[in-house]
Amino acid sequence: MFTLAMRSIRMRPGRFVATLLSAFLGAAIIMTFNSMHDTAGAPGVDSVSSDSLSTSAYVVGGYGSLLVFFAIASTLTVAVRQRRSEIELLRSTGATPAQIKRMVIGEAAAVGVVGALLAIGPAMLAGHALLGMFQDSGQVADSVDYTFGTIALSSGVSIALLASVGAALLAVRRATRAAAGKRITPGRGRKFAGYGALALGAAAILTTFTMDSTDQMAMAPAAYGSILLAVGFAVFAPTLLRATLGVLERPMTALAGASGYLAAVNLRRKAGELSGILMPLILFIGMATATLYMQAVESDAIKASGLKKSVEDKNLETLNLVVVGIIVVFACIMLINSLYAATSYRASEFGRQRLAGATPGQVLGMVGCESLVLTVTGVLFGTLSGLAGIVAFTSVRTDEMIPDQGLGIWLAVVAIGAAATLVTSLRTARRVLRAPAVEAVELAA
Repeated sequence: MFTLAMRSIRMRPGRFVATLLSAFLGAAIIMTFNSMHDTAGAPGVDSVSSDSLSTSAYVVGGYGSLLVFFAIASTLTVAVRQRRSEIELLRSTGATPAQIKRMVIGEAAAVGVVGALLAIGPAMLAGHALLGMFQDSGQVADSVDYTFGTIALSSGVSIALLASVGAALLAVRRATRAAAGKRITPGRGRKFAGYGALALGAAAILTTFTMDSTDQMAMAPAAYGSILLAVGFAVFAPTLLRATLGVLERPMTALAGASGYLAAVNLRRKAGELSGILMPLILFIGMATATLYMQAVESDAIKASGLKKSVEDKNLETLNLVVVGIIVVFACIMLINSLYAATSYRASEFGRQRLAGATPGQVLGMVGCESLVLTVTGVLFGTLSGLAGIVAFTSVRTDEMIPDQGLGIWLAVVAIGAAATLVTSLRTARRVLRAPAVEAVELAA
């Protein structure tokens, strides 16, 4: 089956572009920041520089690893679910579920390793630039030389490989069960992970209230708590999507007519598949909102006290701004990647709908309604996860419940997430609809 997996990659490389891009960008982020560990441990590095570099590697490496794992997992899950007909064909020709699993896992492992290896060069360049940023801000001595060593390399390759293999294993298990006609229900492991993330997130946020207002680490438990809450919501994305649809279905059908009806039917039937798009959206909204507001609250509190920012304050501010930059770029790319992969493979579905009487405008409206429900769900639960950390940190730091920064930051974050979702899905659907309906159905067959 490994030979079949390699042949599948060689014959149809376009199918694996989305997963390769996820692994490449994810490994690049992990190796960029974990190379700070290698740099901090090099001979001759002073203690202040070493602490600054190690802190950035620990904090951003932790954020990045979590985000990368979910991004690769969501992209690969979408890709495997789109191969249900191929898996059914393999089963009908005599392939066992174990053989199909080995084939898909072999493909995922090969793509993950290739993506990680391709990321080494860009990660070294990005690491150099990151070190220069720390040196320009005075947090790291100019004499410190950049080092890309075993920590960066091993972490990037291992995380990309584990995420790819783990996601492939879970996705192909569901796909083979579906091909055999078995009912798919959420696994106990998935539920346990979701509830665990929510419980740990709530505990981390509550820990913030036990810290002093001047403690420089007060932001850490609140930020991690928001991230864990976002992860927990992302795990239960199918359930959350159905709940949101229950509220929006009637007004959407009334306003959009046939397009709204088709969107409601698709969302109810394909909630599990579309939940892969919700994961990066919830993580993006929650993490970006929490980090930006907390940093704004911290900067204003220092300014109001009349004190000058210390090296630690500058280090924390740089870290948060870099984290947000990574989140914005990486999460948006993964969101666009997942949306493009999910929409571009719906050519036969769109063709059948048009042959049944739906106009191209109605199909496009259906995609728009689906994207709108996805956006509302992602914004709602991403905001809830971010708001929990923001309220906790603001209460401890300023004795106020709500930050004074207003809605501007939140509106900017939401605008980016909504634009990425709506523009990508509609543009991809418009391109797919250019093919005649009969040709689209024949090509899929």
